[in-house]
Amino acid sequence: MTQPVDEAALAPHRPVSPFADAAEARRAIRSGAWRGHTSGLAPSHVQGNLMILPRALAADFQRFCQQNPKPCPVLAVSQPGARGLPALGADLDIATDVPAYRVFENGEMVAEVADLTGLWRDDLVTFVLGCSFSFEAALIEAGIPLRHVAEGRNVAMYRTAIETKPAGPFHGPLVVSMRPMTAADAIKAVQVTARVPAVHGAPVHLGDPGLIGIADIARPDFGDPVRIAPDEIPVFWACGVTPQAVAMAARPPLCITHAPGHMLITDLLNRDLPFL
Repeated sequence: MTQPVDEAALAPHRPVSPFADAAEARRAIRSGAWRGHTSGLAPSHVQGNLMILPRALAADFQRFCQQNPKPCPVLAVSQPGARGLPALGADLDIATDVPAYRVFENGEMVAEVADLTGLWRDDLVTFVLGCSFSFEAALIEAGIPLRHVAEGRNVAMYRTAIETKPAGPFHGPLVVSMRPMTAADAIKAVQVTARVPAVHGAPVHLGDPGLIGIADIARPDFGDPVRIAPDEIPVFWACGVTPQAVAMAARPPLCITHAPGHMLITDLLNRDLPFL
């Protein structure tokens, strides 16, 4: 018999968003009123990672995503030069609606900016990729506490020794996000996230981080470190920051991504993810 969820016990672990919905969150980001990470913002809505490339590289990157669906599940692709993605939000503007962007030239990060208006070009194509922030609400609803959410921190992310499948110039290491859980919660988390491949699906690894090339779990490559209790194991999901590691390895002349943890909040609803 399924046990009822203890709502009082879950309350401290649920993210409390200062915004009523995705459109309000995007307006706050666009105006500069919100510049922090987006974990827990508009928690009913699907969030997305960004990869913005010149049109000449878009077909190769789309093929890279097709060959690496765990870290790069595609939610939408823009027309060249278009700043809107109507399928993700009626008033959405790719150039202004992410709290922080990273600009890479020849594999080197040259800037982190809050607005792309001055950098926008008519040949840029935007890929929006599924984000693990979108399954966190489902984990919490399943009774699985997430420490980084409860503490208001960004999720911990790591480069691994696992290589992605190359396509054209694109290649590089898989990046993973980590959430510490008890063994029982980890089993539930596998079941919950396996139902949503549009936002990375089931974990890629549980337990010993050294087996996937992570030397120091206390020092993430991106995001914030998080405590792992003695009765917990680290659980790792493929992460949408992977394209940033790929950009560093492939060295395209230009690419623009979100800053880790600073996502695009869409009008899509998490409850619809199993059907995307």
